[in-house]
Amino acid sequence: MNLLLLAIAPVFVIIVYVYTRDKYEKEPGSFLFKNFLLGAIVSIVVTTIIYVVIDQFLPLNDKQSIIQQFIKAFFVVGLTEEFSKYIMVRYYAQPNKEFNEPYDGIIYAVMVSMGFAATENIIYVLQGGVHTALIRAFTAVPAHATFAILMGYFMGKAKFSKNRIRLNLTGLLLAALFHGAYDFFLFIEFIPGIWIGAFVSLGIGLVLARKAIKRHQNSSHFKE
Repeated sequence: MNLLLLAIAPVFVIIVYVYTRDKYEKEPGSFLFKNFLLGAIVSIVVTTIIYVVIDQFLPLNDKQSIIQQFIKAFFVVGLTEEFSKYIMVRYYAQPNKEFNEPYDGIIYAVMVSMGFAATENIIYVLQGGVHTALIRAFTAVPAHATFAILMGYFMGKAKFSKNRIRLNLTGLLLAALFHGAYDFFLFIEFIPGIWIGAFVSLGIGLVLARKAIKRHQNSSHFKE
C-alpha cells in the first residue's frame, strides 16, 4: 500500500469531520487550503528553527532524566509546536473577514494543525513504514487535532471578545499543556506502563474537544 496515502489519509479524515461540523456558514475552500499550507510549511520551518536554537543553549540528552523529559515535553516540544501553529491562526486566519463566527477558530486551528501533522506524518511514515502509519493514525494525528480544537475554541471566543489577548493565550497554553502531557508520558518510557498516561490525557482532551465543538456550534452567529 502507498505509504504517502497512508500518511495523509487520517489527516483528511479529520479535516472532513471538522469541516462537516461547521453547520451554518461554511468556510471557503481556498482560504482553508492556504491555512493548511501555512501549517504544512511555515509552522514546520518555525518549529525546526526554534528546535535548533534551543538545542544550542539547552541540550536535553539524558533520556533517563524525568526533569529533562518534562522540560522537553512541555516546553521544547509542546509549547514550540503549538506556538508555531498559534501564530499562523493569530496573525493570518483570525484577522481575516472569513473568520466570522466562533467555530471558525476551531476549523482554522485544525487546518493549520493538520498541515503540520501531514508533513510530520509523511516524514515518520516514510521512515517507519506501514506499522508506524497505522499507529500514528490513531494516536499522533488525532492528538494534533485535539490540541488544535482546544486552542481554536478559545481563539474563536477571542475574536468576538474584549479579552482577546487573554483568550488567545489561554488557547495556546491549553494546547501546549495537553500536548506536553501526551508527550511526557511517552518520553519517560523507562518507567514501565507510564505510557498509559498519554492516552488518558488524550482521552480527556478528546472529551473536551467534543464539548468545544458543540458549544461553538450552538453559539454560531448564523444559527437560525
